[in-house]
Amino acid sequence: MAVHSKMPVRRTAAAVALTGMSAMSYGSYGFVAPQMPSSMTRTSSASSTAPARSAASSARAVPSAAPVAVAGLGLLSLAGASASRSKKSKKSVVSLRARGGEEDTRVCIPLEELRNTDVEKVGGKSASLGEMISQLSDVGVPVPGGFSTTAFAYKEFLDKGGINEFINDKLSDESIYEDVDKLMKVGKEIRDKIMDTPFQEDFEEELKAQWQRVSGGDEKFTFAVRSSATAEDLPDASFAGQQETFLNVMGYKDMKEKVHLVFASLFTDRAISYRHDRGFEHEKVQLCATCQKMVRSETGSAGVMFSLDTESGFKDVVFVTSAYGLGETVVGGTVNPDEWYVFKPTLAEGKNSIISRTMGSKLCKMIYKAGGGSETVDTSDEEQNSWSASDEEVKALAEMAVKIEKHYGRPMDIEWARDGDDGKLYIVQARPETVASQKKVGVIEEYKMLEKGGEKIAEGRAVGKRIGSGEVNILTSIDQMSEFSEGEVLVADMTDPDWEPIMKKAGAIITNRGGRTCHAAIIARELGIPAIVGCGDATDRVSKGDKVTVSCAEGDTGYIYKGELKFEKKVQDLGELPEVGLKIMMNVGNPETAFAFGQLPNEGIGLARLEFVINNAIGVHPKALLNYDTLDGETKELVDERMKGYDGPKDFYVKKIAEGVATLAASVYPKRIIVRLSDFKSNEYKSLIGGEQYEPDEENPMIGFRGCGRYTDPFFEECFAMELEAVKMVRGEMGLKNVEIMIPFVRTLDMAKDVSEVLEKNGLKRGEDGLKVNMMAELPSNVFLAEEFLEYFDGFSIGSNDLTQLTLGLDRDSGLVAQYFDERNPAVMKGLETLIKAAKKKGKYVGICGQGPSDHPDLAKWLMEQGIDSVSLNPDSVIPTWQFLAKK
Repeated sequence: MAVHSKMPVRRTAAAVALTGMSAMSYGSYGFVAPQMPSSMTRTSSASSTAPARSAASSARAVPSAAPVAVAGLGLLSLAGASASRSKKSKKSVVSLRARGGEEDTRVCIPLEELRNTDVEKVGGKSASLGEMISQLSDVGVPVPGGFSTTAFAYKEFLDKGGINEFINDKLSDESIYEDVDKLMKVGKEIRDKIMDTPFQEDFEEELKAQWQRVSGGDEKFTFAVRSSATAEDLPDASFAGQQETFLNVMGYKDMKEKVHLVFASLFTDRAISYRHDRGFEHEKVQLCATCQKMVRSETGSAGVMFSLDTESGFKDVVFVTSAYGLGETVVGGTVNPDEWYVFKPTLAEGKNSIISRTMGSKLCKMIYKAGGGSETVDTSDEEQNSWSASDEEVKALAEMAVKIEKHYGRPMDIEWARDGDDGKLYIVQARPETVASQKKVGVIEEYKMLEKGGEKIAEGRAVGKRIGSGEVNILTSIDQMSEFSEGEVLVADMTDPDWEPIMKKAGAIITNRGGRTCHAAIIARELGIPAIVGCGDATDRVSKGDKVTVSCAEGDTGYIYKGELKFEKKVQDLGELPEVGLKIMMNVGNPETAFAFGQLPNEGIGLARLEFVINNAIGVHPKALLNYDTLDGETKELVDERMKGYDGPKDFYVKKIAEGVATLAASVYPKRIIVRLSDFKSNEYKSLIGGEQYEPDEENPMIGFRGCGRYTDPFFEECFAMELEAVKMVRGEMGLKNVEIMIPFVRTLDMAKDVSEVLEKNGLKRGEDGLKVNMMAELPSNVFLAEEFLEYFDGFSIGSNDLTQLTLGLDRDSGLVAQYFDERNPAVMKGLETLIKAAKKKGKYVGICGQGPSDHPDLAKWLMEQGIDSVSLNPDSVIPTWQFLAKK
């Protein structure tokens, strides 16, 4: 069981935000002005115009009448602003919004005066925050104000302090990039040199003036001080967590110290290694400090969201994560956060667009520490068992993410926070997403386990879709860096940015704590290394020297197997796939793989098995949920653990089915998805929690109490009604009308008539609101009475598996007769031909969704020649079959 979780460790901006607009003169810029939290003492100066700057501050400002262009809002007079800076600036007036010409020599700049084009001046974070403040605040994206130190100030500091030559000399030794001990030694020497060098006097004076402007001089006013590098947050390099962040910074003296530490953090071991590996010259990267008002999220919640799916690159969802307290626990990976997926197209339509949710353990949270700084404390049982954000908040955050993505024109990685005092949401950082969005279009990489049934040692959240294997090396501290060898499987409680030099050498990564947006996850994706985070107790389940296989290729859940098992890797460059004479659809039942498969060339999902959702996402017999009050204590405990976060047993069952179906439908939207309603056999239902007391013992469940026969039976009627309520929810309030339904194992015409009445009774009438109801044609009776059955349905989805076994009198679960099972048997093909002709005669849809076409492209070709509308294939057969048909 996963315990904590890991979100992308970049270091949190996620604790920062403002509590509202103040009367400060900066309100006209369209940003959220700094203001004291309601629970903290305020001073009168905080609500007045900014205090006069010091002499040093005045020396850096433009003449009092200079015009200022602010984010396209026109020209503002700077009457009352400070006078000229120096002899150099007297020669030529430099606008505060200057984008070229004479060098901008200010050492601090208010965030509201910055734009995204100012990266060279103030680094990626500060420039991005300024861009959002000036451009997005008026469209519902609230962002905190503050100020940033500049690259000019940093260069002056290094030059005047005589530090540059020292740094260049130390980093010129190429051997430090291969020897982690040398790297650690050199990094410390450089950081010590920076910390031992005092700031230049005029920079200190301007820093204090900006602190005074934002805080009103209140020593209890809290800031977050974060790094902002000039080579940071680029579209193809995240620099996640490479420099430092400091939270709950109080008073000028504390801020000055934290800015100094931020400057030194450009030369942490991880930052030196990261820049070298990605070809960035050290001397060309400057570091600035972003100083923002803290949000009181220690009494609220915070998290990270991406405007795409981080694992598959699927761009039609927003992935939102959240935990209680300051966002550093989410970003840094010390908690397993709550997760949601929001579907963008239905979000835009105002529908219930949350298509998936997963509750994290949230075992701890970060809060303010008395006197400044922060500390981590345990969360309460109530917090661990409740959602850290409401559905309305999640949708509001997703709307902000869409606006930010639209403004920047690319997928974004965004940090957010909810203030515990005012209950409002704030965006505290946004950077380009650098991994999933950079994947080459038209190239499919697939990893697949070849050895099935291996012993599972542990499991957690899968990062990426790859598989790796090797010898385990368990590290408990970064000090063990030199003990790690190339290709070993790194196992640790958690990692932080300091571990990057080790991680790049790993064959795979496993952590106890973390979520799919933590530092370990981000670095693993960038490096292309399989990683499983949030395993809970992986460090106890494996030992140093064990050989393991780490599989991230089986959905959202990653598995650690004992031994080095066989697996394969396939890379396909699709190129231009020509049209063929039929529609190629997919068989997809696992919502965890849907976003990846949805990006294959396809015409939708021809078979989505509902039992996969029920088995994996619910795992409880529907009768046991309906009779929850009668369950014994042990069974109740198992059920309670599964349905945490839902309003009772029925709500859990309905919403979990709805989420699974919605995720599948979203993956191919607006193309059709045909959902086969539950077709468990009695022995399969019996294996669910509580199933033993409700299911009969049957000699041959394959042809027993299943499919349509259950739907119309009084024993199962209420259970089936919950399934239908879920489908109705997906098509109705969730707005996914591309969902069609399929009825399996319809033995007789009377059954067809009865199930049509049951559907109508539960609000799913065929033809109403565009609903199509298909029948799975898989019995000899369906073949013999094909035209008659079509009176009750919109078409056939042929199930060639069951049609083959029942035509040939085989039990396909029996190995004794397996050699006779072949969908290409003449008798079976005769049945296929009959069904296709009947559908064509009636002008109705006919497709096939059995295993046959996936295994035998020649059968798919024959079906195409018969005029079938579609073949639904296993995803790994889509491209080979498509290419086969195109050749012919």
